[in-house]
Amino acid sequence: MTDTTLRDRASGAIMGAFIGDAIGLGPHWYYDLTELHKDYGEWISGYTDPRPGRYHEGLKAGELSQAGLILKLLLESLVHCGKYDQSDFCRRMDEELLPLLDGTPMSGPGGYTSQSIRELWRRRVEQQLPWGQTGGHADTTEAIERTLALAVRYALDPSRLAVTIADNAALTQNDATILSMTVAYGAVLGQLVQGKALDAKLSGRLMKLVHDGALPFHAVTGDDLQPPRAGAPDPPRAGKFASPDALLTPSYMAAAAADPEIRIEPAWKVSIVYGMPCAIYHQLPAAYYLAARFKDDFESALLHAVNGGGQNQARAILTGALVGAQVGLSQIPQRFLDGLTDCTTLCSLAARLAADANGPDRT
Repeated sequence: MTDTTLRDRASGAIMGAFIGDAIGLGPHWYYDLTELHKDYGEWISGYTDPRPGRYHEGLKAGELSQAGLILKLLLESLVHCGKYDQSDFCRRMDEELLPLLDGTPMSGPGGYTSQSIRELWRRRVEQQLPWGQTGGHADTTEAIERTLALAVRYALDPSRLAVTIADNAALTQNDATILSMTVAYGAVLGQLVQGKALDAKLSGRLMKLVHDGALPFHAVTGDDLQPPRAGAPDPPRAGKFASPDALLTPSYMAAAAADPEIRIEPAWKVSIVYGMPCAIYHQLPAAYYLAARFKDDFESALLHAVNGGGQNQARAILTGALVGAQVGLSQIPQRFLDGLTDCTTLCSLAARLAADANGPDRT
């Protein structure tokens, strides 16, 4: 793989996430598909304005939600520092985001503040707790939506990828299962940035990293999930997630997408199969499925993600990053870049991060 290909994939992952965030802005959180179709027609094909009285009211088509703005904050920190510096990121959150919030949902930059960020605001601003004691119990993908930048930055260093994602995610979410699924998504994205395929073999590659000590997951089984040898001791658990199952999910989704006897038609109905709600265990299977099924078709993956309703913005962010990493920025349709607010700045940040992804930390 050439440096150009790596940079193209890294930039594609970041810009795919930003595009996914912005395309979900208008039709965000319609659980009644009849209402969605009434407001936006039978098929959403691009950026749209949020309707009056709904989430993100007042923003315009192509703008970022708060999730996208937080991702941008982390990107700016990574690019400025040349590495992940948690104190720098926390300072930016303290100075640039938290003062603009009031702890209620329908407020703040982007027109809506998610559960985990509201809890962060309460602990950090109201209770004056130090960073590190700010994580809450939200079971959502909000940490993934920003830490995907860390997955891109450290795509070639799975161990560093896992540590930095776990550390950053814990700032807002402290449930061990949610953290393990967040790290697993990052590990998958890192593999795609490297140029690996999202297929039935991907989980095997991830499990090899577990057995090599590069990913912090507890695993008793051997290769290909074979039982442990008789008399073998239980591997140490200290510092490890309880189970590697979050690393197995993507290959099952990829196998389903490739199996001619398993069809979800139209593909947007993946939201009905796996569920429309916000929880991470609804979102990840749908994103993995769409990213595997449309591995070389960014537009189809993104539009099926957003047309499924429910928490379609998160679904589009996660899917956009995964498919953007597979096709590269060069293969993302130009119209999605043209319609994205402040695209030049975002592309510049993505390019600078992509350049760093090929080397060690800068100081």
